[in-house]
Amino acid sequence: MNPQKMTGSRIVIETLIEQGVTDVFGYPGGQVLNIYDELYKASDRIHHYLAAHEQGAAHAADGYSRVTGKVGVVIATSGPGATNLVTGIATAMLDSIPMVAITGNVPTTLIGKDSFQEINITGITLPITKHNYFVTDVNELADTIREAFQIAKSGRPGPVLIDIPKDVQIAECDFEEKGVVPFFKQTEAPDADIDRAVELINAAERPYIYIGGGAAGEGMTADIKAFAEKIDGYVGCTFMGLSALPNSYDRFLGMQGMHGQYASSMANKEADLIIGIGVRFSDRATGNTAKYAKNAKIVQLDTDLSEINKNIKVDVGIIGDIVSSLSRILARCKPQSHPAWHETVDALKAKGQAIRDKAEAADENALTPKKMFDIINAVKDENTIIATDVGQHQMWTAQYADFERTRRFASSGGLGTMGYGLGAAIGASIAEGDRTVLITGDGSFGMNLNELATAVTYNTPVVTVIMNNGVLGMVRQWQTLFYGKRYSNTVLGRKTDFVKLADAFGLPGERVATPEEFEAAFKRAMAHDGPYLIDALIGKDEFVLPMLPPGGSIDDMIASKEDIEK
Repeated sequence: MNPQKMTGSRIVIETLIEQGVTDVFGYPGGQVLNIYDELYKASDRIHHYLAAHEQGAAHAADGYSRVTGKVGVVIATSGPGATNLVTGIATAMLDSIPMVAITGNVPTTLIGKDSFQEINITGITLPITKHNYFVTDVNELADTIREAFQIAKSGRPGPVLIDIPKDVQIAECDFEEKGVVPFFKQTEAPDADIDRAVELINAAERPYIYIGGGAAGEGMTADIKAFAEKIDGYVGCTFMGLSALPNSYDRFLGMQGMHGQYASSMANKEADLIIGIGVRFSDRATGNTAKYAKNAKIVQLDTDLSEINKNIKVDVGIIGDIVSSLSRILARCKPQSHPAWHETVDALKAKGQAIRDKAEAADENALTPKKMFDIINAVKDENTIIATDVGQHQMWTAQYADFERTRRFASSGGLGTMGYGLGAAIGASIAEGDRTVLITGDGSFGMNLNELATAVTYNTPVVTVIMNNGVLGMVRQWQTLFYGKRYSNTVLGRKTDFVKLADAFGLPGERVATPEEFEAAFKRAMAHDGPYLIDALIGKDEFVLPMLPPGGSIDDMIASKEDIEK
C-alpha cells in the first residue's frame, strides 16, 4: 500500500481498523470532534456505541475485552470527559484487562495555560495505566497507537492511554498501513525452575491447583484439566479465575478465600502443595498471610516478576509465559494417585453441602439468592454471559452461578467498582451478540443506572436482575458482625421505583418477591428481544457465607449463622 496523506484524526481511525478494531465506545466533545467526524465517515467499517457517561463507556470497553480477549477501545474528550474514564481505567488495571483509552486535549500551544477543559490526563492516569502517551507529533501518531495495542495485550495485559492534542488531530502526514502488531514475545522460564517445581509436585500427597485471572481465557482449560488428572489433584480458583474451568468438572472446587466455597477454602488449607497459576495471592484470598498455607509448599507461575513473593513467599517462582510453563511441567511430572486426598476432599464437599442445605431449609418459602441462582442456572445456557456489580450479589454470583464456557463472566475484582456492571454487561453483549445477565444490588445499580438508556438505544439483550434488599448489603453485613449493629448510612431508605424507572427508560420491568414470581419473570426476560429489568425483593439480613473475618484465617471461618451466634 502506497503512503497516503491524512490528518491525525483520520490516522487514529485507520490505525484502529488496521489493528482489527470493529467496535469502540465513547462520548464526543469539543477536543475529539475531528476524531468523531472520521468515525462518521468510516461507520461502515468501525462501529461506535454512544454511552450515557464516559465511565459507562470505559466499563463497556472493559466488558467487551473480558468476553472476547480483544483490546477494548474507549474514546473521550478532554477535561471531565477524560477524568470520567479514570475509574474504568483503574478497574481494568487492577484486573489486568487490555484496553486502549483515547482522549483529546487542547492544542499544544495552550497546554499548561489552564485552557477550557484542559487536564493533564497522562499525569492523572500514570499510576493506573500500564503505559500512557502524550502525542505531540502527528508523524508519531500511528506507531504510538500500534505500540499501545502491543503493550495492552502483551505479557500481563492492562490499559494504555493515548492523549492527542487538537492540533495533532488536524495536522497531516503520510500514513502507510502496517497490519496487526504481534504480541511482544514472552520469556521462557528457566529449565531449572521447571525441574524444581516438578520435583515438589512429584513428592506431594495433597496437591491443590490454584488458578486466577492469569489463567482464565488463555486457552489453558485443557492443560489445567490434564494436569489435575495427571497429578491426581483438585483445582480451586480466585474470584478472577471463575469461568476458566467448567463448574461441572468433578475436580473443580470453585472459588476459595474470604467468601469462597467451603470445600475449596478448606482443601487449600489442607494441601501440602499449592500450585498457583496466574494468581496474586491477594488479601481476600489468603486471609491472614502469617497463617496462610503454613504446612504447604508453594509453586507460583506468573508472567509478571513483581507478583512472585509479593504477598506470599513461595518455594518456587516460575516467571515466563504461563501457557508454556504449565505445558512443560505437565510433560515432565509423573502420573500420581492420592486416594487419601480424595477421601479428605469428598468429606469437605459433603460438609460444605450440608451447611448450604441447612441454611436453605431455614428459608423454605423466601426468595433467597440460592433459589434465584437455581432458577438462573436452569434457564440460561452455556453461552449466557453473567456480569455483576460489587457487593453481596457479586459474591452470591461467585458462589452459585454455573459457568461451562470460558470468558462468560465480567466483574470488578481488584478495584471492587460499584456501578461497573451495567456498562460491562452492555459491552459484553455487544461483543458476543449473546444474552447477558447483570446481577446487581440496589446500591450498585443506583450508581450508573443511566446506562439503561444505552441498552435501550442499541436494544442489547441485557437482563438486569436487582437483588433489592433496601440496604448496602455487604457493608451492613460487616456492621452486623463487627460493628455492634451500628448501621451507619447503610440503610438506603430510598423511594426509587425501579419498575417505573425501567418504563421511563423504555424497557420492560417487573417486581417479584417469591421464587415462583422470579422464575416466571426471568423466563419472560430471557425470551424478550432486548433489555429487561427485574426488581427482586430479598431480605436485608441475607448474609454471604462462608466468610473470613477481617485479619482472620481459614481457621476462623464463619461458615453459617450458627457460627455468628456463638
